Amino acid sequence: ARGRLAEFIAHGLRRYDLERDMPAAAAVSRLSADLKFGTLSPRTAAAAALDAAGRGGDVPVSAAEKFVSELRWRDFYSHVLFHFPHVESRAFRVAADSIRWEGGPAHLEAWRLGRTGYPIVDAGMRELAATGFMHNRVRMIVASFLTKDLLLDWRLGERWFMTQLVDGDLASNNGGWQWAASTGTDAQPWFRIFNPVLQGQRFDPEGDYVRRWVPELAELRASDVHQPWLSKATGWLFGSNDYPAPIVDHPTQRERALAMYRATGESLTGPAGGPEPLR
Repeated sequence: ARGRLAEFIAHGLRRYDLERDMPAAAAVSRLSADLKFGTLSPRTAAAAALDAAGRGGDVPVSAAEKFVSELRWRDFYSHVLFHFPHVESRAFRVAADSIRWEGGPAHLEAWRLGRTGYPIVDAGMRELAATGFMHNRVRMIVASFLTKDLLLDWRLGERWFMTQLVDGDLASNNGGWQWAASTGTDAQPWFRIFNPVLQGQRFDPEGDYVRRWVPELAELRASDVHQPWLSKATGWLFGSNDYPAPIVDHPTQRERALAMYRATGESLTGPAGGPEPLR
């Protein structure tokens, strides 16, 4: 754990605030399992980062402060679980318990296997299966996809993550899933729906992360890798290399998700029985 912290401080921290959302970049700490099991304390990690920024070297203060701010989310979600223990099995926003999830088991299985036809989603699920880890930005993408494209209950994804993640922590995992599903503490309304193609293009612009975990797409250009169904690359015929076509149409599912949330009869933008959102 101390070795991983030292490696991050020496090589990753300086780029943290600029590249932490890029899954192909080596800019995240990979300390989540150490923090979960207590082999490293958050205070030790925070002190090391702030000290590195204060020495006048190449670590910007903004990078160290961003890292410390992310550490605080662990404490925040622990406090939410302690003060509102119903979140373990129910939505933080009580009104969200009335959502009628419309998705089916076949789509859940495709999501688990990384066979949805959306490369950034499939890359994340395959990384999880192979390593027990998933980059945080990709966790948000795959969680949004499960709940708002596949229209499946966030608890299905939450439980699957807990069977797969080396850093699986009830408070943090639950908080993250409820954030993505718009049933939790986030102040943003439920109509925030990630577009999996645009998320891939924005945060994996060269396609390096996708190519690593979805080798079926390794020969595609960066302009094609996040939507291979549009590719006209020579010698690449969609479906000929065992990579599936998209299992759902994102624009269609977005409209279905909006209708599903509206059907609760609640805005789902306020606390509705929970604390005032702090994010």
